[in-house]
Amino acid sequence: MKKGFDNEKYLKLQKENILKRMKTFENKLYLEMGGKLFDDLHASRVLPGFRPDVKIKLLSSLKDKAEIIMCISANDIEKNRIRTDLGLSYDNEVLRLIDNFRKMGLLVSSIVITLYKGQSSAQKFATKLERRGEKVYFHQYTKGYPSDIETIVSDEGYGANPYIKTTRPLVVVTAPGPSSGKLATCLSQLYHEYKNGINAGYAKFETFPVWNLPLKHPVNVAYEAATADIKDINMIDSYHFNKYKKLTVNYNRDLEVFPILKNILKKITGRDIYHSPTDMGVNMVAYGIIDDDVCKQASKEEIVRRYYKYWCEYKKGNCSFDAVDRVEMLMNELELTTNFLKAVPYAKKISKESGYPTIALELPNKKLIAGKTKNIISASGAVILNALKTLAKIDDNKPLISDTILKPILDLKINILNSKSSVLSLDDVLIALAICAQTDETAKKCYKMLEKLQGCNAHSTYILSASDENTLKKLGINITSEPHFENNNLFI
Repeated sequence: MKKGFDNEKYLKLQKENILKRMKTFENKLYLEMGGKLFDDLHASRVLPGFRPDVKIKLLSSLKDKAEIIMCISANDIEKNRIRTDLGLSYDNEVLRLIDNFRKMGLLVSSIVITLYKGQSSAQKFATKLERRGEKVYFHQYTKGYPSDIETIVSDEGYGANPYIKTTRPLVVVTAPGPSSGKLATCLSQLYHEYKNGINAGYAKFETFPVWNLPLKHPVNVAYEAATADIKDINMIDSYHFNKYKKLTVNYNRDLEVFPILKNILKKITGRDIYHSPTDMGVNMVAYGIIDDDVCKQASKEEIVRRYYKYWCEYKKGNCSFDAVDRVEMLMNELELTTNFLKAVPYAKKISKESGYPTIALELPNKKLIAGKTKNIISASGAVILNALKTLAKIDDNKPLISDTILKPILDLKINILNSKSSVLSLDDVLIALAICAQTDETAKKCYKMLEKLQGCNAHSTYILSASDENTLKKLGINITSEPHFENNNLFI
């Protein structure tokens, strides 16, 4: 795959600028860190060369200076909010993140449950953590917010929240997802720090939108597509332009809240720290782009993927049609159609000709491969086996896994495990391939080709099962699906 982004250059610049920002605040900085920390797959798709774990590498390089505060909204716990890309509830995602941080040698000093109003589920979650020795704090709704600055910045407002004791100069405040109370936690801490005579500061670390790329650059448009369900809209930062006469990009939520945030910061610190939302951010992403055309191409592909993703989520009842409509509008702005993903028309063509549900996959050399749900293997399993044979230069007519191996597995699933599916899933097929690879040289050769599927685009003519979709994603395949169910069964 072509590279459009220099990960190491970005890492170096981002670290330098965080350290520089720390020095402007007497080495006590609260850094609100948004986006995904361990697996920023959106960034790696729109910026080929961007490593999904770059934020963790950055924090690891600063681990002697940094500690982490995890935030989670009590409302999200109560509603059992799900991180859809992983299928994890937000409370379980907090546990996963903490474990992963600590495996990297990073200090997670406390967990803050924000927007607390006595929710029983939030209290239960806190008890679970406290019994494991974790420090848990409850932050309530800020009295007077957003209009009454005098009350907000007082012992009745931020002062009503308990002070979270921190020991290191860089305090990273993060969360499992948006609207988790990160900003309020940072401001509450600043209030307490200044009350104790410590001139701490606040800054924001978010990857998108990229402030010094054009408003309609595909990388920025791809961010809008990714957040269509929460209605984030990129805009010119008018505050920055009025102050510096420079065009920069931010998004609606930051622009809307900035006048309030500016007044709160001034009330806490006694001075104007920032003149625009762009001033608050530390974001060196644009300087890491080494091939703009590659990033534009990748971003346009991502916009089409988001269109299909929201269509399928709409069909499943997980989002409103507004999200689909929004992404379609963004596609029209860039004159994109679904055929921009080459696997889309190919999958439809093969399915129409054969009459079977089909998945098409575009290999790194641009060759298109198809697999159909037929006999005993799902389309997901078929397309992967066909792709591996092509990559390993094995005759397409040569069976890779014998039916004498596959049929007993299917028999076990149906007659012993009471599976309702009449075909083997991709997981089943990959396990069978791994076993065959121990004794069969052809299977072994194909098995070694699995890593070459990383970054390939694929398209399905039907909504995939959660199992097959997750496995394709684990292989690094960018999968999209037509918004059609494979059958009329309501329970999948």
